[in-house]
Amino acid sequence: MTTSHGAPPTGASDREIVITRPIDAPRELVFEAFTEVRHLSRWWGPRGFTTTTRTFAFREGWCLGLRDARTGRLRLPQLDHLARDRAARTDRPNPRRVAEDPNAFDSIITFADHGATTEMVMRTVFPTAELRDQAVEEYHAVEGGRQTLDRLAACVTEQAMEPR
Repeated sequence: MTTSHGAPPTGASDREIVITRPIDAPRELVFEAFTEVRHLSRWWGPRGFTTTTRTFAFREGWCLGLRDARTGRLRLPQLDHLARDRAARTDRPNPRRVAEDPNAFDSIITFADHGATTEMVMRTVFPTAELRDQAVEEYHAVEGGRQTLDRLAACVTEQAMEPR
């Protein structure tokens, strides 16, 4: 868990943000909500954000273009690895320097099965402590991450109540 100021938890480096969220649903249901386009716009991003999807293919190599509503900047997270218990991506804040962006950071999302509950852990590793601090202070990354996982949990709860 990360503190309210975004300080890394014990064992995390000063270059990381770690957010942990238990979700009251089995891992398969959480993973489905996380990876299927029919659920994505219901939870992606912090409160107040909306998601518009033109194309979607959640698989390795998939690249998602995100435009920051405040700055208009385009970011290009690319999914590097996907398994039933883990997703990893590289986020490149500067798409003009995709190949060697010094500000690129990695996010690893794990889905740990605890019976009827799934523990999600989002671990983001930045190249420097300064970039991590900038993400926390300027972009409110900790609160945004928490809100995103809260929205995912709400989506999963709704999904669990839908007839299959």
